[in-house]
Amino acid sequence: MASNTFMKVDEVAEMLGISKSYAYKIVQKLNAELKDKGFLTIAGRVNKQYFMEKTCYSAAENRERK
Repeated sequence: MASNTFMKVDEVAEMLGISKSYAYKIVQKLNAELKDKGFLTIAGRVNKQYFMEKTCYSAAENRERK
């Protein structure tokens, strides 16, 4: 499994330009959503693909590729 499959809280905070404590809240929220869908989650980390889908970054990446 690639090491970039999951994002750490520090990476979330840096990408969104927010505090580390607020990034923890976002990671917890996203992991709760994934857990409700039946996925296994890791505390303090979030699936990178899911993070990108739930934020505007996946749309921006698709525009950059074109």
